[in-house]
Amino acid sequence: MKYHIEKNTVQETLVIPLFGRLVCSEHFPELFSDPEARRICGCLDYDFAEKRKKMESAAGLFGALEVAQRQYDLRCEAEMYLRKHPKAAVVNLGCGLDDTFSRIDNGECRGFNIDLPDVIQVRNDLLPAGERETNLACDLNDYSWMDKINATDGAVFFAAGVFYYFRTAEMKTLFRAMAEQFPGGVLAFDSCNERGAKLMRKTWLKEAGITDVGAFFSLEDESELAGWSEHFDSVTAKSYMRGYRDIYRNVGALHKLMIRFCDGLVRMKIVKIVFGGKTNGTKRF
Repeated sequence: MKYHIEKNTVQETLVIPLFGRLVCSEHFPELFSDPEARRICGCLDYDFAEKRKKMESAAGLFGALEVAQRQYDLRCEAEMYLRKHPKAAVVNLGCGLDDTFSRIDNGECRGFNIDLPDVIQVRNDLLPAGERETNLACDLNDYSWMDKINATDGAVFFAAGVFYYFRTAEMKTLFRAMAEQFPGGVLAFDSCNERGAKLMRKTWLKEAGITDVGAFFSLEDESELAGWSEHFDSVTAKSYMRGYRDIYRNVGALHKLMIRFCDGLVRMKIVKIVFGGKTNGTKRF
């Protein structure tokens, strides 16, 4: 029996990036392979016909490229951290149905996937935790989740398409708390400027039922974060579509134009914050 997904629910918002990864792997097999997205979509009782029609348009396909490339970028950051800290905690913030941990599992690290209880319920059914992996049902603004992360051997955190749902004040408090709790850790996430945030309000934020987004998180430049905490060692950023693997030559003229638009006018980036200092005698990695 297939897992039923209701329309206009939080569960449906999980389908959008998942299906985007599948469509991207179908259209750009030389860049992306995602058998897990295909498997999960095949397990769902959901009419993908409308989503496919939208996503296989020129603009929709670029959105699928963004989703798949974002997962690739954040995976690169996690893998880089694991090269120096092979036993680290790998923490997926707002995990949805993302399978990054299984892709980068080196046999020593530990994975933690955090999302709201109704999301984790779906995840437990469709993408159950593997060995050394834990699915945690928790609101990111309830900082009790931090006490469940064993960061003795380091910690790398990443969030894909998540922080746009939070207000800037919430992000500042969260980032500061993480920097104090996990010295030597790294946080990587995707961001865009206010222009990009406005565009999203008309698309997937609207689909998610979020309308009051005036104070929601966006970044004109990553340097804005530098003063948020004395526990930030560094704040850096790379191009979303070209910084980790330049796909410019692999796409057509329209998508090349859209990449330039995203880099120049929307400022789509992967931001990395390195946490420094020591707190309460915690080991620095």
